[in-house]
Amino acid sequence: MSRHRSGPVVVGVDGSRSASQAVEWGATEAMLTGAPLRLVAALGPPAVRRTDDGDLQEVSARHLVVSARAALDMAADQAVRAQPCLDVDSDAREGFPVPVLLDESRHATVLVIGNRGLGGVPGLLLGSVSTTVAAKAECPVVVVRGTVVGPGDDRPVVVGVDGSPISDSAIELAFAEASERGAPLLAVHAWSDRMLVELGPIVDMDAINADERQLLSQRLAGRREEYPDVEVRTLVRRDKAAEVLLDLSAKAQLVVVGSRGRGRVSGLLLGSVGHALLHLAECPVLVARS
Repeated sequence: MSRHRSGPVVVGVDGSRSASQAVEWGATEAMLTGAPLRLVAALGPPAVRRTDDGDLQEVSARHLVVSARAALDMAADQAVRAQPCLDVDSDAREGFPVPVLLDESRHATVLVIGNRGLGGVPGLLLGSVSTTVAAKAECPVVVVRGTVVGPGDDRPVVVGVDGSPISDSAIELAFAEASERGAPLLAVHAWSDRMLVELGPIVDMDAINADERQLLSQRLAGRREEYPDVEVRTLVRRDKAAEVLLDLSAKAQLVVVGSRGRGRVSGLLLGSVGHALLHLAECPVLVARS
């Protein structure tokens, strides 16, 4: 993970299976980086539930606190069982999930959330929450989904590269993650242009592909020297970025992308691509910030 921040690894907790996976990933990340682990639950507004008689009854504030504390205690136990030497802190905070998590992102090294939560009390990790937080947080965000593996697994860390400044941040994070996990790095540059395709035979696609390979090589050059222990593989493909990255996520342990791409020939993280990855990837997704 990027060394530009020295805060904790923050994990959103709500007692759901998705949040449990986030705790597992966050505990491993804290162990690998030496950062403290902070577990956070958002209490949210008073909720209602249906009684046995079919009537709606407001859930008391006390019940919200008790439920949140129970979820946090379970998460802390899970984290310590997985990584006994961790420094673990937990907090049940008042407020809606998105503002609470965005506030936590101001001081976090990375924010880790599940892709879907209970949708009830305390209801932290609804799908829309993960998407909004990934787009607006002030630190890198990991949305944990699909298969979660630990250090030493030979599946690669996949990073999307499009030549934009934000993809440089993604490259930095991807190299750090690959180094910490002892994993190979697969750097992917997907490009396509409808106008070029329509021009057909008069366009030298091989020459364009060579230029795109050169762009990818240039973006990786400095990081290769900084992380000589990381095995680097590259892939340049004329295709839609979302389709390429989603396909690769099936055999990856992490996909790393920038929060927004160039919006040109090889733009990687325009809204539709980011949305696709956060909702359909088959492994955790790390969204880098500039």
